[in-house]
Parts: sequence; C-alpha cells; structure tokens
Amino acid sequence: MKKFFNEFKEFALRGNVMDLAVGVIIGAAFQAIINSLVNDVISPLIGLVANTDLNYMVATVGDVEIRYGAFITAVINFIIMAVIIFLLVKGMNALASIGKKKEEEAPAAPTTKTCPYCKSEIAIDATRCPHCTSELN
Repeated sequence: MKKFFNEFKEFALRGNVMDLAVGVIIGAAFQAIINSLVNDVISPLIGLVANTDLNYMVATVGDVEIRYGAFITAVINFIIMAVIIFLLVKGMNALASIGKKKEEEAPAAPTTKTCPYCKSEIAIDATRCPHCTSELN
C-alpha cells in the first residue's frame, strides 16, 4: 500500500500534471467570467433587438419546450472562449518566438563554395575539385 501511495505521489507531483491541474482550475474560473459576460451583458444587449432575454427564448412543439435561446447563449460562450484562447496561444507563441529569432539571426557559416573552374558546388575545405579535379587555392 505504501508503494502505491509513493507512486501516486510521484505521478501527482510531476511538472506537467501540476501544470494541467492549474490550467483546468484557471480555465474553470475564466469560464465563469465568460458566462457572466455573455449572460449579464451580451445576451441582454442582443435581447434588445429581440425584445426579450435570449435565455428565455423558447419554442414549444407539442408538450416539449425547445430552449433555443439557451443554446444561442452557449454558442456565444463557446465562440468568445475560443477566440480568447486563440489570442492567448497566439500571444504565447509570439513571445516564445522572440527568443528563437535572436538565435536564428546569426547566419550559419558557409559549408560549401563554388569551384572557379567548373562552377560546381564543393565542400568549403576542399583543396581539389571532385568534379573537374582542378587544384584550388
């Protein structure tokens, strides 16, 4: 039993598991903010056009209520959340690429040169052209 707890502790305290847990918790909190934005701000503004709150828009078919207003609200929630996640990922990628660009800016040393006689591409340290066998300086 002690071995099981030690294995679980090792698994739970890995860096990527902890990062994932933090991401899920922050995502859930952020989702509450997005839900509030849509339900308390955007839906009433859209409701001005429809003269009702989106959440209360219902179509009755027989004895069944189809709450298409709640569905529209959920779609708006999803779109806003997807756009914000896209912008966050795009921003993080831009920040990560800043460091990479500085490393890539230094041009690599050339590894080939052109033979002055036959114009073939040869190794930079060659003393004789492998194509035309001319001696190179």
